Amino acid sequence: MTAMLGMYDMPPLQAANDRFWTLIRTHLGQGPESLTRDRDHWEVWQDPGMVFSQTCGMPYRTRLHGRVRLVGTPDYGLTGCPPGHYCSVFVARGDDARALDELVAGTFAYNEALSQSGWAAPLSHLSGLGLRPRDLLQTGGHARSAEAVARGSADLASLDALTWELLKEHTDLGVRLREVARTAPTPTLPYITALARDARAVAAAVRAAIADLSPADRETLHIRQLVDIPSETYLAVPTPPGPETIQAGA
Repeated sequence: MTAMLGMYDMPPLQAANDRFWTLIRTHLGQGPESLTRDRDHWEVWQDPGMVFSQTCGMPYRTRLHGRVRLVGTPDYGLTGCPPGHYCSVFVARGDDARALDELVAGTFAYNEALSQSGWAAPLSHLSGLGLRPRDLLQTGGHARSAEAVARGSADLASLDALTWELLKEHTDLGVRLREVARTAPTPTLPYITALARDARAVAAAVRAAIADLSPADRETLHIRQLVDIPSETYLAVPTPPGPETIQAGA
């Protein structure tokens, strides 16, 4: 059996995530003793032995729908977002005063092509403004995208709103970078379990675990509650062209 909480698991959050999983496991009555941190996300998401994990909305709607069960959607209490939703935050260097339409004419750093907050949401937002990135830099992670902008390797990046809050809390990137714009909210990263498992039982365990978290751990993880967002809502989110299309049209 496997459990992974790798989407928001930077070192300052790992102890709180470990305690969160211990509570979930206790209420569920089964599962591995510890979270997995040394396997590929896709390998875990498609593992028949997956008890609990968190994926991104874009991988869910493009590849995982029908292959996993939705457990529920965590609500992180993000400003300007309905419960269970988040948005993407465009960031630039703090000393770069250019507007979004000027920044996008430079290099756009993105974590990966199957990221809702790092690729799909910002590309849909830019398309609605009649804009698209000129040059692309794939970084492999939101924090790496932020660092690329901070050190001048890119002009613009898009981070999910929770990651942006965590980076401001735990790194100096909140000082080195500035917020340029935000996208419209979409459902945040859902919790999932393997197709053969009882998603309702897992959801009940997660709700009980959230209630049992210490106030300090709840604040560290920014988690408020578990909400039910149907798969149809995730599937209805637009999927823009991939980086290869953008680059081919440059």
